[in-house]
Amino acid sequence: MPISFKHLAVAAAVGFAVLPGIAHAETYSALAKQGYATGKLTRGKSGAWGWVVANGEKKFFCRMKVASAYVNKKEMVSFTASGQMLKTNRATYDATIGGPDPNKPYLKDLQAGRVKAADVGGCAPLR
Repeated sequence: MPISFKHLAVAAAVGFAVLPGIAHAETYSALAKQGYATGKLTRGKSGAWGWVVANGEKKFFCRMKVASAYVNKKEMVSFTASGQMLKTNRATYDATIGGPDPNKPYLKDLQAGRVKAADVGGCAPLR
């Protein structure tokens, strides 16, 4: 028995009505404007780096969007897709791009939760 357009439209409408209750992603900047506090850098259940952002009752895990960060004048770290943190030579990096990158965060700031919205990816609710 073929499915009619009417049945398909009703099923789609019900699906879209239920979807916001299932997953409600937020942006870090929106959560920060609402007064959410940012925790220290941690790993999520998937092994990805990020921060727990909470306001007391609601908590979100916000993934890190940074590919690398400065450690000091000689070292920096790079983050792999699998969640590993690799030490790299900052002098070589800076020479390649023509000098220090003023937008690159420092690892100590990321670890402490002092992040910019540009350093943070999507935020998903914690259960």
